[in-house]
Amino acid sequence: MNRQRLRSQATLLGNHILLFLKWTVISVAVGALVGGVSTLFAFCLQKVTAFRGTHPWTVLLLPAAGLLIVFLYRRFLGEDRGTNQVLAEIHARDDVPWKMAPLIFSATLLTHLCGGSAGREGAALQLGGSLGNMLGRVVKLDENDRRVVVMCGMSAAFAAVFGTPMAAAVFTLEVASVGVMYYAGLMPCVFAALTASRFAAGMGITPESFTIVNLPPLSVASVLKIVLVAVLCAGVSTLLCVVLHQTARLLKKHISNPYFRVAAGGAVMIAVWLILGNQDYHGAGVGLIERAMEGETDWYAFLLKMFLTAVTIGAGYKGGEIVPSFCVGATFGCLAGTVLGISPSLCAACGMIAVFCGVTNCPIASLLIAFELLGYGAMPYFLIVVAVSFLLSGYYGLYPEQTIVYSKYKTKFLNRHIND
Repeated sequence: MNRQRLRSQATLLGNHILLFLKWTVISVAVGALVGGVSTLFAFCLQKVTAFRGTHPWTVLLLPAAGLLIVFLYRRFLGEDRGTNQVLAEIHARDDVPWKMAPLIFSATLLTHLCGGSAGREGAALQLGGSLGNMLGRVVKLDENDRRVVVMCGMSAAFAAVFGTPMAAAVFTLEVASVGVMYYAGLMPCVFAALTASRFAAGMGITPESFTIVNLPPLSVASVLKIVLVAVLCAGVSTLLCVVLHQTARLLKKHISNPYFRVAAGGAVMIAVWLILGNQDYHGAGVGLIERAMEGETDWYAFLLKMFLTAVTIGAGYKGGEIVPSFCVGATFGCLAGTVLGISPSLCAACGMIAVFCGVTNCPIASLLIAFELLGYGAMPYFLIVVAVSFLLSGYYGLYPEQTIVYSKYKTKFLNRHIND
């Protein structure tokens, strides 16, 4: 009996070692492949953004760029579901075509070159998921393993483009299903994210980072004010999700032709550029975040950024919603801090994290991204805003394919889609 048990345990240990070696090789390969492509993507984004900054007339080309994007997607992909299609692959409800990678790469560059109000991490998630799925098919993995490889690709791309490997590894495990994490992908996603992050850093892609100015000591008064900021940011995150989804729905309803729709969205961005005389609200909005972290913002900044991102994405341009959500949260937080009489810089940081948590429903990834972007000095405040925002943001989110498996409010099984 003891020999049989020892033999069984030895066999089990051997299987685990083989499994570890298998996923080490696969995850490092995914990290290197996706990290390389995502590093090129990040480098190209830097170049086109810099070019637009020195040649502001490129904004006038946005409608033409939109027409080209719509043509390419209709010609080579058909229906485009964006990041939702990648999440559907994880849930085994859809497949991620390899064509998504080159299309999202080129379409996002065109959007940023000509001044669309969009981010880059959503595009990176699609890029990574597409490449991961393609690699899984090449090495003939089964369906279950291929879903893990898709998550590896998403983690690798997020880590390479944004420089936050901890958050990147956990985000893809957490975002698909609220209340359940896909721990089977933990080790592969960690290895893929670290590999891609180191590759990007070695190629000169520097990670984002922000500094909090005037961090107040933890006190009853400061905690109460930060709780109020978190409550307000939960409402802003809900509003952002509603505006994004409803704007896309209304644009499709009233401008059914996708070519007219994308041209109309481009015309709106051109009008904003002509009225404001600057490009503050074009691109991802990193400049607005930096100003908010220094305690400066316009009272309307979060509303205008929210509206323009909704128009850009809803009209058919490509990019992401994550950095724009950071921008909305940072500018609103800065405004709230000014009104409440507590460090606007701290409130900008807390607003950025609280809104991100509210729109993604990923509290652990939100904490990790706060630490990687902002350091650990304001950790108690980050814990507070993440907890409050997650609770009060309700069942809204950026991605309709995200599933609420367990209730946010009770130990209760729900298994319903977000925004239902």
